[in-house]
Amino acid sequence: MSEDLVIDLMQQAVMTVIIVSGPLLMLALVVGLLISVFQTITSIQEQTLAFVPKIFAVFLGVYFFGPWMMGRMVELFVQVVDNFGQYIIR
Repeated sequence: MSEDLVIDLMQQAVMTVIIVSGPLLMLALVVGLLISVFQTITSIQEQTLAFVPKIFAVFLGVYFFGPWMMGRMVELFVQVVDNFGQYIIR
């Protein structure tokens, strides 16, 4: 297995992780920002108030984006399995 092949494989894996986790992270970021603005406007100083809406938003995101996320991960897995002989021989 050459160094270029390892670097290419790891680059694909990292890009897949970034692409798959992006929508959920953006959802959590937007919900957290909205809750923070709400807390600032109402002067509520409760630290744990943001966790429940964020968790709920992420669960909804997994429900809606889950099939797409799974498809991207399966695509990478199939690519790795298809090229498995190439990884062992070199």
